[in-house]
Amino acid sequence: QNQQPRVSQALSTMIRTICFTSLVLSSSAFVAPDARRGTTMPLNMADFSLDPSDTAFVFIEYQNEFTTEGGKLHDAVKDVMENTGMLENSSKLADYARETGCTVIHAPINFEKGHREISETPYGILAGVKEGEAFTNGEWGSAFADAMMPQPEDLVVKGKSGLCGFESTNLDFILRQQGTKNIVLGGFLTNCCVESTMRSAYEKGYKVYTLKDCTAATSMEAHEATFKHNFGMFSVPVTSEEVKSAIAVQVV
Repeated sequence: QNQQPRVSQALSTMIRTICFTSLVLSSSAFVAPDARRGTTMPLNMADFSLDPSDTAFVFIEYQNEFTTEGGKLHDAVKDVMENTGMLENSSKLADYARETGCTVIHAPINFEKGHREISETPYGILAGVKEGEAFTNGEWGSAFADAMMPQPEDLVVKGKSGLCGFESTNLDFILRQQGTKNIVLGGFLTNCCVESTMRSAYEKGYKVYTLKDCTAATSMEAHEATFKHNFGMFSVPVTSEEVKSAIAVQVV
């Protein structure tokens, strides 16, 4: 489980830099009027309910590289993880989802040894992943975190080697086979794979909910800015407790 601390630190620093640059470049991009003023539409809890029979939780990349000390990207996200309590919140929410009959789906990212799936001249975040040999299939870093280990009744997405949970995977097939209408998203990174998956789900016609306390980015600034300026356009930002309450309305 020794993941070469110097490599991990360098990779974490690279990913932080890439994400910060992306945040700065996108800060002046179009946002909805309410988001530009720094406000979001209030969630009317009286009207917020989720039917377990058509609700799926998609947990993105809860793998040791991110979640666990020694993971190559853990140093980049650990402060935000601690600040939001996302790993503990996610684990409890996954248990609650199972108990109430919701569909629980895990979406890991994996690459074969050598990362040949990625271009020989990559740029952006995938350049850092390839250079650091992160998420190599069969290695400890790509394994699921103990706290988010899939259970027998869960489903695991196949084919994710990019950022969006839908692109190149069987996620849409799984969701439609389960009769899913509502998707609840958590995981890593808030402003990368979670955001990419959210946007695709929105355009595919699903009702999307994004978990403020079950996601993490490489800084609180990036995490909060993403929810403030982007997520309200393509999803309903919620907390794990709000989601539990919304499910409880249907279960009672």
